[in-house]
Amino acid sequence: QVQLVESGGGSVQAGGSLRLSCAFSGYSYSMGWFRRAPGKEREGVAVMTPFGGRTYYADSVKGRFTISRDNARNTLYLQMNSLKPEDTAMYYCAASANRITTMDPTYFGDWGQGTQVTVSS
Repeated sequence: QVQLVESGGGSVQAGGSLRLSCAFSGYSYSMGWFRRAPGKEREGVAVMTPFGGRTYYADSVKGRFTISRDNARNTLYLQMNSLKPEDTAMYYCAASANRITTMDPTYFGDWGQGTQVTVSS
């Protein structure tokens, strides 16, 4: 089982930036970021396979968010630029021991506790 701890969330004005971090322990093959806004279902934001071989982004964040992974530091990142109020949500880091090429959260078995991102207009 992979242990995941997110950090880096906070409050920012529209147009600002934040970088989320996810420290992980244990083996994981694919990792991703997901979010859940109030009253909405959890949705995929960005997913990547090890060593940056493949990355996938939700259409709503393409060109603004970048997922990266530092295997030496056992840390997954999500750089978020040009933030919008609709990006406001609880953001979760997730991991899977399998090669995942989908944004479907049900394919990920290990989850962090989440970090809140709030974007004001």
